[in-house]
Amino acid sequence: MKRSLLIVAVAGALAAVMIGPVYGAHPALVTAGLLAAVSAAGLGVAHVAARRRSRDPLRSRFGFVLGTAVGVILLTVLVTAELMFVSNHDALMVSAIVLGAAVVAFRAAHVASVGLVDEVESIRDALREVGTGRRELRLDTGGAAELAELADAANAMVAQLVEQEKQRDAADSARRRLVAAISHDLRTPMTALRLMVDAIEDGLADERTLARYLSTMRTHVAALGSMIDDLFELSRLEAGDLQWSLDQVALAELVDETVAAMEVEADANGVSVGAELPPLPPLARADPEKLQRVLFNLIQNAIRNTPADGSVTVRAQPAGDWVEVEVADTGRGIPREERERVFDPFVRGEAARPLGGSGLGLAIARAIVEAHGGRIWLADSEVGTRVRFVIPT
Repeated sequence: MKRSLLIVAVAGALAAVMIGPVYGAHPALVTAGLLAAVSAAGLGVAHVAARRRSRDPLRSRFGFVLGTAVGVILLTVLVTAELMFVSNHDALMVSAIVLGAAVVAFRAAHVASVGLVDEVESIRDALREVGTGRRELRLDTGGAAELAELADAANAMVAQLVEQEKQRDAADSARRRLVAAISHDLRTPMTALRLMVDAIEDGLADERTLARYLSTMRTHVAALGSMIDDLFELSRLEAGDLQWSLDQVALAELVDETVAAMEVEADANGVSVGAELPPLPPLARADPEKLQRVLFNLIQNAIRNTPADGSVTVRAQPAGDWVEVEVADTGRGIPREERERVFDPFVRGEAARPLGGSGLGLAIARAIVEAHGGRIWLADSEVGTRVRFVIPT
């Protein structure tokens, strides 16, 4: 509103400056005051109409604005003529010119509004299509910069919707696979436990069989407990619901300690396990307990997938602002079609399924590495499997 009043004042001042030298000071002041009053009234009407926020078409609004401007001009000319500042002949001529210009202006406004309204309707229709589920369309306008920006924003919104829907579909698919995998992995031990309990209740198990049943039941219960613990830990890792204690960790000591702890399992499987570290041990900024959990999971997974007389080797070296760790084995390797999902929960290749484990080890390793700001992947290998990860130093 303040800006409109300033414009009214400027219009009146310009009129006074132009009329004063020809008609004198008094007519100039009267005309300036008259123009200011009429203009203020016209702009006031425009502001009231704008505040109504009516749903009138844009063409009607353009016509209203143009009509207001023409009305202000005609009213000013007629009142000025009535006050005898100009002759009736001059007033009639000016009025005729104004009316002729108004007709042309109305037509020009209509022509200009047609393209604008068409583009607005095009954007509206496209957004309605998006609302019905279409995602392949693209909005394109060749008109006003503001409409082009609106179209670009709409295109960006559609692209975000497409990406979010892909992520949602991937999450839904992963959730279905997870539920199916959990159901599969729970069904086997639960079925075995149920059959053994039924046999014991029916008195079908002698003393020797009962002892074997109890041992088997203990194994199944331990496996179920381990799976539940892993699931709980994975859910907390992915939710970020864990407290981290980041320290400068000497990887040489951590790797040696982890390898030594895994030697018993490696010997039981006839697999040798060792470390190859540089003379100057690399440092990493990490939670030592969680980082060791990553190494445990990777080494254990490598041992389980390596046949007797094979080997598992852990390597670590600096890589700029990162430290790179590799766990390599001489085992069966991972088929190409399984490589993309190897770090997903419960993903175990057909060759690895009889070897046991919950299928959560690599998923937990990935969650821990990513929580440290690093990444984990499968490196190309002609023999066996090479899992690498990097974390910041």
